[in-house]
Amino acid sequence: MRYYNQNKSHKKQDKNEQVFESTTSSNPDDFSYLPTSTTGQIIKHEAYVLSYSEAHEQAEWVAYSLDKSDIVYANRDRPFFNEDPKVKTHSADWRSYRNSGYDRGHLCPAGDRRASKKLYDETFYTSNISPQNHNFNSGIWNRLEQKTRYWAKKYGHLYVVTGGVLEDNLPTIGVADKVSVPKQFYKILLDYTKPEIKAIAFLIPNKDSNLPLYKFVVSIDSIEQKTGIDFFPNLPDSIETKLEASSEYKNWSFR
Repeated sequence: MRYYNQNKSHKKQDKNEQVFESTTSSNPDDFSYLPTSTTGQIIKHEAYVLSYSEAHEQAEWVAYSLDKSDIVYANRDRPFFNEDPKVKTHSADWRSYRNSGYDRGHLCPAGDRRASKKLYDETFYTSNISPQNHNFNSGIWNRLEQKTRYWAKKYGHLYVVTGGVLEDNLPTIGVADKVSVPKQFYKILLDYTKPEIKAIAFLIPNKDSNLPLYKFVVSIDSIEQKTGIDFFPNLPDSIETKLEASSEYKNWSFR
């Protein structure tokens, strides 16, 4: 389904079944997996692509391709957080998080980009972080990140889109930057390889939870309604309609 920001419209590109036919697990990036942007400020890094919201001083979404070959366990020294040099309006200063009571929560996890020091270091741009409750960040969000890597290894390849739900009147941290604190975070995964194309979406409150991950599975449509973002607009319509309306999770292994 398609939802549009009141101030900006987004035309979907023409689609046909050739998009699917050209997409295989051996060459997954033939498929254009990026969502629409409600802000018009799309930033491309090697590690991920993001749509930056200056009003909330963070990304409304971060999207990236995750192959099983990306999942490595090389030890990397954690760099300092730095402003994103590609964000024209300047991304949040890392000091806005200091003594805020919130973690600098990664959207594209550093653990998904350990194969390269350059890619790993890019995950420490402040455009890739959002204020997260510590127990949320180290608990259920971390569990979901680990499960995503498990699924990437099991199924071979995933497309990942994630972010906080950015809305009006959110609490903020920082003095000059005013970084919004999302009440909920989402993560959407697409396995767009034959023979079984499937997707799964999670919407999780920004607080501690011991509930199993499947309790937070929702339809992609419901996240589109909350965010005004059209996820996977380049899917063939017949596939998009079915995948985005479903909140089924039984075809994903939760073991």
